[in-house]
Amino acid sequence: MNTSGLSVAARGWLIIFVGGVAWGVTIALAKIVTADGAHPLGIALWQGILGGATVLAYTFARKIMPPLDRAHIEFYIVCGLFGTALPGSLFFYAADHLPAGVMAIVIAIIPMMSFAIAAALGIDRISAFRLLGVALGLAAIVMMIAPETSLPEPGLVPWLLLVVAASLSYAIENNYIAIRIPPETHPITLLCGMFVAAGIMMAPIVAATGTFVPFTSLLGTVELGIIAMTAINVFCYGMFIHLISLTGPVFASQMAYAVTISGVIWGIVIFGEEHSPWIWGALIVMLAGLALVKPVNDQEAVAKA
Repeated sequence: MNTSGLSVAARGWLIIFVGGVAWGVTIALAKIVTADGAHPLGIALWQGILGGATVLAYTFARKIMPPLDRAHIEFYIVCGLFGTALPGSLFFYAADHLPAGVMAIVIAIIPMMSFAIAAALGIDRISAFRLLGVALGLAAIVMMIAPETSLPEPGLVPWLLLVVAASLSYAIENNYIAIRIPPETHPITLLCGMFVAAGIMMAPIVAATGTFVPFTSLLGTVELGIIAMTAINVFCYGMFIHLISLTGPVFASQMAYAVTISGVIWGIVIFGEEHSPWIWGALIVMLAGLALVKPVNDQEAVAKA
């Protein structure tokens, strides 16, 4: 996607929209793949293998191979763990149980968590509006888990909390990238290292648990779904890393707006999902929290580039 002719602010919002909409459909794809019997750990392994192989081929063709010094390897491992292996596994476990729309709403808490971590680390300033945004995000989660009539079944709460844990993992990754991203390194090489590291970490776990998902010669729903999710993740992660370096972690994490809205819409379109008033209320509260937790001045946020 060529955005070189646009201002920094316009590029930031365009990336948020395109990446958010594309990432939103992966929620539906995750449900389709897990419903067809693929094990969550096996799916997470394929995300690392296919993602790493795809980006590695690109870096090789462009002659920008990933650096292998200590700082870069540490970056690959941490981001591979908190940005792919751990949250992906948790998310795929939950996908077979929760409506796509509910998962999409929960994911929107990532910016609140990103801000809370950033504020605690002193890399973002505290304000009353942002603190209120965090409170609204937490309120939205409570609205989904406390009332018995909120979720389709009360027993789904533990699966929802898995998505909350996955969101926390992504928020940790957001801030780690902002703090420790190696200077003057091509974002694609970082992305390559992250995917490869995730695949290496997942391989012994999948082998020990016997949860490998084999690809058949005739690509079916599972194989095509995994390939599609990997392609989207590679594309969106590349844009997201660039966005963080362009605008900072809190602004970049607003991609959750588009992910949440598109995820809810895809759930309705593909699965015919219907939500309780509590879920719709949680969506409104979560979006309000997103509006409050974003940087006070958008121009100030994008001026970091």
